[in-house]
Amino acid sequence: MRVLIIEDEAVLRFTFQQFLEEDSYDVATADDYNAGLKYLEQNEVDVIVTDIILGGKSGVDLLRTVNQRGLRCPVVMITGEPNVETAAEAVRLGAFDYLSKPVTGGALKRVVRLAADRKKLADERDSYAGRMDELRRDLAAIFNSVSDGIITVDADMRVRQTNEAARRIFGLRREIAGQLFSEVFPGKLDAAQTALAETLATRKGVDGQRVELEPEGAKVIVITTTPLIGEGGAFSGAVLMIRDITRLTSLEKQVEETQRYRDMIGKGARIQQIFKLVKDLAETDSTALICGESGTGKELIAAALHYASPRATGPFIKVNCSALSEDILESELFGHVKGAFTGAVKDRIGRFEAAHGGTILLDEIGDITPRIQLRLLRVVQEREFERVGESRPIKTNVRVIASTNQDLEDKIRAGEFRQDLYYRLNVVRIDLPPLRERREDLPLLVDHFCRHFNHLLKKEISGVADETMDVFMRYPWYGNVRELENCLERAFIVCHDSHILPTHLPPEILNFSETVTIRPSPKPVGKGSLERERIFAALAQTDWNIAKTARILGIARNTLYQQMKNLGLQRPSEI
Repeated sequence: MRVLIIEDEAVLRFTFQQFLEEDSYDVATADDYNAGLKYLEQNEVDVIVTDIILGGKSGVDLLRTVNQRGLRCPVVMITGEPNVETAAEAVRLGAFDYLSKPVTGGALKRVVRLAADRKKLADERDSYAGRMDELRRDLAAIFNSVSDGIITVDADMRVRQTNEAARRIFGLRREIAGQLFSEVFPGKLDAAQTALAETLATRKGVDGQRVELEPEGAKVIVITTTPLIGEGGAFSGAVLMIRDITRLTSLEKQVEETQRYRDMIGKGARIQQIFKLVKDLAETDSTALICGESGTGKELIAAALHYASPRATGPFIKVNCSALSEDILESELFGHVKGAFTGAVKDRIGRFEAAHGGTILLDEIGDITPRIQLRLLRVVQEREFERVGESRPIKTNVRVIASTNQDLEDKIRAGEFRQDLYYRLNVVRIDLPPLRERREDLPLLVDHFCRHFNHLLKKEISGVADETMDVFMRYPWYGNVRELENCLERAFIVCHDSHILPTHLPPEILNFSETVTIRPSPKPVGKGSLERERIFAALAQTDWNIAKTARILGIARNTLYQQMKNLGLQRPSEI
């Protein structure tokens, strides 16, 4: 500790110096007011001991100067002529103590020691305060530099603090500290208010929740709450963290748009090529033939062709050709007049007439009879038809799209399908791959159906567990996307966990093993062997249970019966 002694009497100055150096103080001396001030300007001092009478100046003048310059060191006043006025003035100006001459060594040492202790305590307090101020500044800088919004509330849910990010996210232009959270955000952040209330009640955090602040995702945030714990573990409120994911959501949508077209989803090379073909084909009026196994999305492709075309404002009519008998299908397609056949009690327009200006989808075109094939050929070729029981031709302006899960070329060779009709329909052919040949799209499809069934069934299931996805990736999906959709719908109904587990899957999928050897088909096949083997494998898996097989394939039982008949499939014991 350094002590400055200002005393104009040399003997006293030397004596005071000797006293203090005995206690190991670093002592400096000055013989008058000016010398003392000069030393103070050039050096730091912890304690000042000064005579109150210093020639033309006084110790009181020195005390005033010390205060004016903000020198934070105790000043001990010494005088040989004490009086009340001088003492009062010294105390008023903040003198540490007042000693009268003659000053003993013990008295001087005691006073200087107390003054030095105060200085040391004051320095420590100032240092601590400085560190705290620096810490507060650092915390404030961190608080306001965090990109996530932060709002703290007390136990009564009054706002304590907000950082710049929170004010930016919510467009706050004024101070909101002290206001109730519900008053600052009326009707905007109900989910956040609920989460904060839960944290205040349970003293437990609430994990991130997605909230759309503006319609159609114009502003999307994720909110998280945590308890606010002070020193000593004292609970003092809650913290609301807000992450603005609007840009991230926009990027996700952009990525998603590249992985879907209309209601079709896929990122694999084959499905992306189909998306491109459909986009190009939609701009034309050409007839299209869509081929693929049941459940691969043929109807979705047809709908995309219609709704992306100039005919989008016209009707989109679908006809399931395999579900109707020849006479009924003929009437459905072309209409009939009153009295054309028994039960025709009035005129009726057909599907081609109803689809005028739009698109007609002839689903399962491979199942129609030769007579219907001939009539369709005229419609596709000449753009006209006649109602059943009427000879007057009716012109039609309809785009024709046909779909089938059969090998039409195989049926042509077997004499079951007209070659000229096939070439009229097959202007542009779209071959849809089965799901087992586009497994890279499974996660996208699963995510899509999970979101769909969460909304439909009012659930909050996060998705499928990793082990469930492993089952999905191994399973051959004979019923393709339709079977996957049915599987997930069933899983959502029985699931009461946060994720879809393997135990929630249908038994035929859960118990499936790729090691099972499929029995060979009992009949030689041509180019249609893939469809034949697919149906035969599903029948073998269910021990020829028609209802279960139809569910696996995602088709109706009567359709399965029809396909088994067309393919000549019979139970091996029945051959």
